Amino acid sequence: MTAETSQTLDRGLRVLKLLADTDHGLTVTELSHRLGVNRTVVYRLLATLEQHALVRRDLGGRARVGLGVLGLGRQVHPLVREAAMPALRSLAEDIGATAHLTLVDGAEALAVAVVEPTWTDYHVAYRAGFRHPLERGAAGKAILAARRYRAAEHDDPGFTLTQGELEAGACGAAAPLIGVSGVEGSVGVVMLSDVVPERVGVRVMDAAREVAEALR
Repeated sequence: MTAETSQTLDRGLRVLKLLADTDHGLTVTELSHRLGVNRTVVYRLLATLEQHALVRRDLGGRARVGLGVLGLGRQVHPLVREAAMPALRSLAEDIGATAHLTLVDGAEALAVAVVEPTWTDYHVAYRAGFRHPLERGAAGKAILAARRYRAAEHDDPGFTLTQGELEAGACGAAAPLIGVSGVEGSVGVVMLSDVVPERVGVRVMDAAREVAEALR
């Protein structure tokens, strides 16, 4: 910490990050150990964050991220789109397919940025705002694969390929965003083809890494 920074604010933000990284919440004792501060400090931090609906505590006393973060999250999408556009444009032009950035929204995958290639005679129409279950389509399945790999403490979930799950005659390839705090999503392409060409999966992974680096 420096003279220009706030120790209390820093600790509060660290609490939010710790809670965002767990699906089951954390107790005061667990937060105390991870932050390296006593329980009284943690109680005060949680009470303040609860007043702003950024944290909630269940009946068992476990703290979780509160619904107040949704209001903040709505302002994140435009920033994420802007950061991702260069990599998406390059991907769409290189592959000749519609490229997209998809983020998690509850139990659904939400396309927040889409770039169509400029030189192809035809391509799949895929619009920003399109939603689908995480369990269907390459974009959602790539995100779920990243969750499984994090749980197993692996570093690289690779890419996911699907065929005809969201639109008949279309196939997709997607790779998750890795190492971006607070953002869970994937980068992918959708194309009219019987199979995904071999090089597309690797190219999608490269684009996902580019987007992740832009968001760090």
